[in-house]
Amino acid sequence: MKITILGSGTSQGVPVIACECAICASTDPLDKRLRASILISDKDQNFVIDTGPDFRQQMLRAQVKSLRAIIYTHEHKDHIAGMDDVRAFNYREERDMEIFCTERVENALKREFHYVFSNDKYPGIPTVQLNRIENKSFQLPDGPMLIPVEVMHYKMPVFGYRINDFTYITDAKTIAPAEIEKVKGTKVLIVNALHRSAHISHFNLEEALAFIALIQPEKAYLTHISHLFGKHHEIEESLPKNVFVAYDGLEIEF
Repeated sequence: MKITILGSGTSQGVPVIACECAICASTDPLDKRLRASILISDKDQNFVIDTGPDFRQQMLRAQVKSLRAIIYTHEHKDHIAGMDDVRAFNYREERDMEIFCTERVENALKREFHYVFSNDKYPGIPTVQLNRIENKSFQLPDGPMLIPVEVMHYKMPVFGYRINDFTYITDAKTIAPAEIEKVKGTKVLIVNALHRSAHISHFNLEEALAFIALIQPEKAYLTHISHLFGKHHEIEESLPKNVFVAYDGLEIEF
């Protein structure tokens, strides 16, 4: 199995529109961050967690030619806004796109992409097959088993996911003890760390490092990174030896 970081940035991405800070002005490609998403490649099948506004660009950059299914963490626009572009895969693979999401995400998709779910089908629109998930393990088609890990994004429930020894968590601020137990034993952990200051709905660096210390993975990567955090190399200099800053295009193989 291989994980590719499609995007490691926040809801605004990095650089931020019209911002002239040192991070947004950086010429280092590691400081260019699209909206948070990952690609899971397993046994010749590809799966994506979240289709944000940069989904089209991410698929082109990663040269993804086939996509078996999409899994959503939650309904915020920076995680669902690119769903329309699955129609390219509909056309190429001649099948509906399998989507796995909670009822809340399903309602948001039906609201934001109402034309997809209309009885009056317009030619060329995406075609999808919705699969409702809850906080229980589920099997991806032709793919691995996923264990949802419920975290709280302020007052909004968000799903992280564990696959074997790998766990991906984004947009977390608090995690209940029972959900933390699901993550323990993870060897590779990707978790959000917005910046150094406290935030109402995201882990900051201190909270992310405390969570990593609790889980004790062999390697951990920070994602969902704000331009307020700092430059990639500056952040990494202050991290424990087993913690790294994720970046767009990073590949992690198991």
